[in-house]
Amino acid sequence: MTRQTPAGTPLGDSFHVYDTTLRDGAQREGISYSVTDKLAVARLLDGLGVGFIEGGWPGALPKDTEFFARAAAGELELEHAALVAFGSTRRAGATAAQDPQVRALLDSQAPVVTLVAKSDRRHIERALRTDVDEAVAMVRDTVSFLVGEGRRVFLDAEHFFDGYAFDPDCSLRVLTAAVESGADVAVLCDTNGGQLPLGLADTVREVIARTGFRVGIHCQDDTSCAVANSVAAVQAGASHVQCTANGYGERAGNADLFAVIGNLVTKLGLDALPTGSLAELTRVSHALAEIANIAPDTHQAYVGSSAFAHKAGLHASAIKVDPLLYNHIDPATVGNDMRVLVTEMAGRASLELKGHELGVDLAGKPEAVTNALRKVKELEAGGWSFEAADASFELLLRAEIAGVDPAAQHPVVPFELESYRVILDHRADGEVVSEATVKVRVDGHRVIATAEGNGPVHALDAALRRALLPHLPWLDDVELTDYKVRILTSGGTRGAEHGTDAVTRVLVQSTDRETDWTTVGVHGNIVEASWLALCDALAHKAMRVRAAAREVAPTP
Repeated sequence: MTRQTPAGTPLGDSFHVYDTTLRDGAQREGISYSVTDKLAVARLLDGLGVGFIEGGWPGALPKDTEFFARAAAGELELEHAALVAFGSTRRAGATAAQDPQVRALLDSQAPVVTLVAKSDRRHIERALRTDVDEAVAMVRDTVSFLVGEGRRVFLDAEHFFDGYAFDPDCSLRVLTAAVESGADVAVLCDTNGGQLPLGLADTVREVIARTGFRVGIHCQDDTSCAVANSVAAVQAGASHVQCTANGYGERAGNADLFAVIGNLVTKLGLDALPTGSLAELTRVSHALAEIANIAPDTHQAYVGSSAFAHKAGLHASAIKVDPLLYNHIDPATVGNDMRVLVTEMAGRASLELKGHELGVDLAGKPEAVTNALRKVKELEAGGWSFEAADASFELLLRAEIAGVDPAAQHPVVPFELESYRVILDHRADGEVVSEATVKVRVDGHRVIATAEGNGPVHALDAALRRALLPHLPWLDDVELTDYKVRILTSGGTRGAEHGTDAVTRVLVQSTDRETDWTTVGVHGNIVEASWLALCDALAHKAMRVRAAAREVAPTP
């Protein structure tokens, strides 16, 4: 009869994806999960379909003890994963049944327990200050006790690869004590993160050949090889892999769960996740980054926003024929998207692909493409950058189409500027206030408005809104959500100077609560650069309002 685990999966389940974000990942500098955060992280990981979620160290950390208590009380209902409690073996000279730390593991009510044990003779003798015989007894007693209490047990053999290189017999004695006492998996840990893939794979292969044990792998990223080491270990026979979301962890971090899963499923063909879950990788990665309060890594493999972004014209021309010519997988497989970036490196294919992405039909408009390409290169040489400002680029494309096609509507700013003025007032009490006045013509009316703000751009935006809102009711839905400034020195732009005379590039992100868009402005004056970006933001929204009105207009 097949013995069942507390998670409901057969003991001989073929492959384990084990996440330790809530314990090892939480050791990253800058991360501090609340108990509510930990519950939210566990739900996301379970929804993705990982097999095991290590919740923390009950008994050692109050938040972890509370997390397991709330999970046991029904606040965490897992569909795919088994909840794992992490802890150490009993103390030297004690018994497992009487050790309060071991008792805390039972009290957590987690169906699976991962025990950490030192497997390097030097750590046993110097850090634990005991001998190998006692260290082995600590493992044997604790595993036997927990298995006897109905828990499934994994052993994390700490510092295994360094210890095996120093004294292989000692390290194997620790593994043997665990497995003979009932541990399901012996996890080989590259605790210091110093291994490289080929050597690590040789060790994994050798350990499996010598013992016949089921082994797992846990890699730190101190050589930037944690993902490669984890995959190499699986190729060498490991069937249990421990990772953290987005590679979070102490020092340089751990093996990135999403890169490891992406490789195991798309490259090795392993059923590491339930059917259909792979397409959730990008969404879950970004959601977990939000909970950790860490900006997602745009260049992260598989799930980063730049993972399938293409800049070079040579790439774009090939992608136009077949996207897989320059993508190692279909981005949709992992829930991501391909993007074409328009820069000074762009060619005609780049513009055509980007136009298609933005809903701009360039088919049969070679003159517009040529003109747009020339203008992009000229503007980029002067400091403009369109790769992060899709809205400004779309306006440029549509303007060039309108220039060669009388039937096309030219995108325009929904007002005519007469003048603007910004004053900075440093008051006697130290308060600094900006005041802006704008004079514009809109709907045939001349409008003057003044407003204050905490900076010149804020004041200018407020004054413009005050002037336009009575004439443009949709403006009330538009908000400026981000504002970025970069000073461009002469090394990066034609004719730009250093210091206070340098050219300024401004990126403005706007939203109407349904869509976000980004525009760019470049000028030697930061206020004028900001004004240009603000004008583009309003022109883009006005263009979309007009397009929506045409769609709902009755047919004559």
